[in-house]
Amino acid sequence: MKQRWKANLAALALGGLLLPGCASHNNAHQEPVALPDTDFEVRTSVRFSPEDWPEALSADLYLPELPGPTPAVLLVHGGGWERRSREDMTWIAEELAGHGFAVMNIDYRFAPDYLFPAQLHDLQVAMRWLRQQAVSYRIDPDAISAFGFSSGAHLVSLLAVTSDPGHPLSAPHDGPATRPIAVVAGGLPSDLRRFDSGRLIRQFLGGTEQEKPETYRLASPIAHVSAEAPPFFLFHGNLDMLVPAEQAEDFHKALLEYGVHSELYMMHLRGHITSFLTAGNAVEQAIDFLARFGRGQQR
Repeated sequence: MKQRWKANLAALALGGLLLPGCASHNNAHQEPVALPDTDFEVRTSVRFSPEDWPEALSADLYLPELPGPTPAVLLVHGGGWERRSREDMTWIAEELAGHGFAVMNIDYRFAPDYLFPAQLHDLQVAMRWLRQQAVSYRIDPDAISAFGFSSGAHLVSLLAVTSDPGHPLSAPHDGPATRPIAVVAGGLPSDLRRFDSGRLIRQFLGGTEQEKPETYRLASPIAHVSAEAPPFFLFHGNLDMLVPAEQAEDFHKALLEYGVHSELYMMHLRGHITSFLTAGNAVEQAIDFLARFGRGQQR
């Protein structure tokens, strides 16, 4: 099975949302990496959460028709931590799989029924499951990256920067073993302390920043950046009013200050939603990034 994202993108764009414009890409001097153009199979609604998990969680698996072991990507949707589903990321999953990456496109628990860090625990369990199933699905367990948009970008970024042994967010679900080797984050809310305790943040964290200052710090990826962070590719709309572009810019600077490789792809004339619906070029650049940093010893 092989579908391409362009047809899906045309439907998502709803005609009037395909905007003209260009983008600026920091650290874009690398030569592109040649990738296979391959067919893939899809296995839908595969449960990955343990039997005793508070809510049954499933994923769609996209498996390239290659001998393997192949690099893999954990794919996480947005929706303000409270809605949407993995179906939003189907077109990105298809593009990744069509270039030789196995993809695990997951759902996770929603606020306010489940408060932070429940969603991070869901991602940790998904990463652990993917490593455990690596042989069955012809995946390289040492070449698993993560890709998310909006709240999904927040979760994959937090997963990547809190996996050090002894970190309060790395337990109890094998934090060090769940760190992705590279991260793509679009529309990233990197510092939740700068959103004035808005409704989505309050119901995700269970209160205002005044009531829970340490929770707000723990839930902010920028508060945990260190030299141990994996390489990042960030893309963001410069007209994003929901998640201001400074959230990505400041995170990018923080990574660079610690000597971590970071690339920032700023999409001009794009807001939060349009930077996702018209993210074709950003996804192409992200796949090139993953070809360089998300293939383990293959790169």
